[in-house]
Amino acid sequence: MADDILQDAPRTIVVVGGGQAAGWIVKTLRKEGFEGRLVMIADEIHLPYERPPLSKAVLSGDADIDTVRLVSTDDFAALDVEAWQPDCATSIDREARLVRTASGREVHYDRLVIATGGAARRLPESLVKTSHLTYLRTLDDAVTLGTRLRQSRRVLVVGGGWIGLEVAATARKLGVDVTVVEGAPRLCGRSVPQTVSDFLFDLHRSNGVDIRLGASLVSLDDHEDGVRATFADGSTLDADFAVAGVGLTPHTAIAEQAGIEVNDGIVVDEFGATADPFVFACGDVANHPNAWLKRRVRLESWANAQNQAIATAKALIGVRVPYAEIPWFWSDQYDVNLQILGDIPAGTEPAVRGDLQARRATLFFLDDGMIRGVIAINSPRDLKLARKWMSQGRAVDAATLVDAAKALA
Repeated sequence: MADDILQDAPRTIVVVGGGQAAGWIVKTLRKEGFEGRLVMIADEIHLPYERPPLSKAVLSGDADIDTVRLVSTDDFAALDVEAWQPDCATSIDREARLVRTASGREVHYDRLVIATGGAARRLPESLVKTSHLTYLRTLDDAVTLGTRLRQSRRVLVVGGGWIGLEVAATARKLGVDVTVVEGAPRLCGRSVPQTVSDFLFDLHRSNGVDIRLGASLVSLDDHEDGVRATFADGSTLDADFAVAGVGLTPHTAIAEQAGIEVNDGIVVDEFGATADPFVFACGDVANHPNAWLKRRVRLESWANAQNQAIATAKALIGVRVPYAEIPWFWSDQYDVNLQILGDIPAGTEPAVRGDLQARRATLFFLDDGMIRGVIAINSPRDLKLARKWMSQGRAVDAATLVDAAKALA
C-alpha cells in the first residue's frame, strides 16, 4: 500500500490515540532517530499505559497508574511529544492532511497514525434499566470498579470471556461473591476448545464462582440498593451491581468519515499502512494480514499493541520491516497462567502434555507434523520452546510431545 510516494522524510507525525499502541509509536519513533514534531491526541488524561493489569492488579488495589504507565512522566517529557490531552480528534482532511479536534485545534501532518483502540461493547439499551452497571476498559474504570468491589458483597458478571473471568477471579480474591452469566453454552467459546472451556468452568467453580451458561438475559433492573437480573426462563438474580464484559467495539468512526477502508477494523498492510500512503493504523483498531494465520485479523492483545506499533513506527520513517508476529495472548486467573500462541483451529483435537486436572498442561495443535497453535496452562517453558519451533518451521512428533516423562528440550 505505501509506495515510493513516501520519499520525503516526515517533519510532523500525528498520533490519534493515547493507549499502549500510541505509546509504542512515539517511543519507537524517538528511538529510531525521528527528530521532527510529534503530536499525540488522546481523550484520557493519563499518559500511555498498559491494559492487562486493569482487570487484575489495578482492580485488586495492588497497582496504580505509576506501575502500569508505559513510560514515566520524566521519560515521556524527554520524548518531546506534544500531548493534546484530554482532547479528541474529530475529523481528518486527507487532501489537506489536517486533523481537527473537539476543542477546535488543528494540526497538519506528514504522516498520521490512528491508534484509537476501542471501547467496551455495551449491552443493548432495551435491556439495561439500571444505573448499577459498569464496564472495564480504562484505568479510571478499573479504579472506580475496584473501589466498588471492596464495598460490595455480591457482583454479577455479564459475559464469560477473558475480561469477565479475570474480573470474577479478582472479585473472589477480594472476598466478593460472584455470579457469571454467559449466553453461550461454554466459556471463551470463540478462542479455546471445549476441553479448555471445561477447565475454566471447573477452575472458577472450585474458587466459589456461580457460573450460569446458556443464560439469556432479558433485563437488568434497579432492585433495592442494587440490581436484579431477569432471564428468559423467568428466573431472577440479585446483586449489589453488575459488570459487563461482552467484547470490544473498535474506534473506527474517524477513519470511516475520512473515507479510509474499514472492515472489522481499519484495513492496513503488513507495515501498518492504509490505502492512503500518508495514513497508518495499529493496535486493537487495525485489521492486518497475519502471515502465520494466513488470513486478515484484528487482534486485541498486549503483544499486538506493542509489536505492531513498533513495526508501524519504523515504516513511518521509511524502515520497512513487515509485522509478522505469531499471535500471542495470556490471561492470569487465580493461580493459573494461561497462554495462547498461534492458531487454535475449531474442531481440532490437541495433543495434550501434562494434566489439566493438576492445572499444568500444554495443548499442541498440529498440522502435518507442524505446531500451528499452543495453549499452555502453567507451563510457560513449553510455550517458549514451541514458539521457537514454530518460528523455525520445525517438524515435531506428537508422541514425543505428549510424553511427560521426556523433557521437551
